[in-house]
Amino acid sequence: MQPRIATDGGALEEWSGMDHRMMARALALSAKGAGQVSPGPLVGCVITTLQGEVIGEGFYVYEDVKHAETLALEQAGGTARGATAYVSLEPHAHFGKTPPCTDALIASGIKRLVAPLEDPNPMVSGRGFDHLRSAGLQVSSGLMAREAKKLNEKYFHFMKTGRPFLHLKLATSIDGKIATRTGDSRWITGEESRARAHELRQEYDVILIGAGTALADNPLLTDRSGKPRRRPLTRVVLDERLQTNPESRLVQTAKEAPVLIFTSQSAETRKAEVLQMRGVEIVWDSFKGRDLLAVMEELGKRSFQSVLIEGGATVAGNLIDSGLVDKVTFFLAPVIIGGRDAPSVIGGHGAERLIDALNLVDVEMVQRGRDIEVTAYPAEARDTE
Repeated sequence: MQPRIATDGGALEEWSGMDHRMMARALALSAKGAGQVSPGPLVGCVITTLQGEVIGEGFYVYEDVKHAETLALEQAGGTARGATAYVSLEPHAHFGKTPPCTDALIASGIKRLVAPLEDPNPMVSGRGFDHLRSAGLQVSSGLMAREAKKLNEKYFHFMKTGRPFLHLKLATSIDGKIATRTGDSRWITGEESRARAHELRQEYDVILIGAGTALADNPLLTDRSGKPRRRPLTRVVLDERLQTNPESRLVQTAKEAPVLIFTSQSAETRKAEVLQMRGVEIVWDSFKGRDLLAVMEELGKRSFQSVLIEGGATVAGNLIDSGLVDKVTFFLAPVIIGGRDAPSVIGGHGAERLIDALNLVDVEMVQRGRDIEVTAYPAEARDTE
């Protein structure tokens, strides 16, 4: 049993086993909306009777007219009166794309609401809890707050900074190489790792690479997970000198899936016109040489909540040097490439002293076939939460 924080002003109580199970169920439901909610949050709702019988549940999808709470209430019908609603994030009390979820909860006769934490959106931010409490509902928060925040880490970061959440994804040999000295790189990691990489793409708004990767690999950078998504994966290339080949697969498919190229004002105008004619959007003003913060701010203005970085070494190193990385995933293959001329996975300036190295925390490891997937967070990013 863990302490329960009662936000209705009542005494502290204890979270029951049923509370934990139902909140875990609400969080799992919310995760089903991955790739379908940006720039909004993942939200799941479970409604139960006092005896613990589930009488309604739902999860949020951006294009759906109804929110998770409304879907769950429709399933519950009249049995919602006197019931408990477990919601993975504070319900909103304002008119947006839909009417306030708090109004629907109050009208249904729900007696108690349990939610992990407040919605950081300034239009919500405690107002939903206040509205429910003023209507006489018992409102409790704090249960599984850490898990709920991690599930919505992209949304929380976007709301706090106005910039997209940056996830650096790298595939490398166990000795940190991304190709042989001759440039051979397909495939270092196995099928299982590559399938997982496509699952990650489905969860992000943008996939970003540098000009070097665009030229060397001629990648397509599409989402081939087969899972639904709200909008096409936007492909971004950081190309200061506008070297991107007009015949590349990225450019040839620009009218099917968006391609943005960030470049400098000194880039060749004629080549830019050719790329634009083929459907590429050229962004001149935001790149400003190597100002990666300006790039991220521009993507944030376009309501992109999350960016998956897939290379190469220069982009990865520059982002780490700039302190913009929010999450890191390495796919490590059990192979040693060796050689001083074989390219390494991280470029940039790097740390001058060991104490300046990027310290990673909350490390998780998963076996992917023969490979190991390692996911972690920069300690500095965690310290600012």
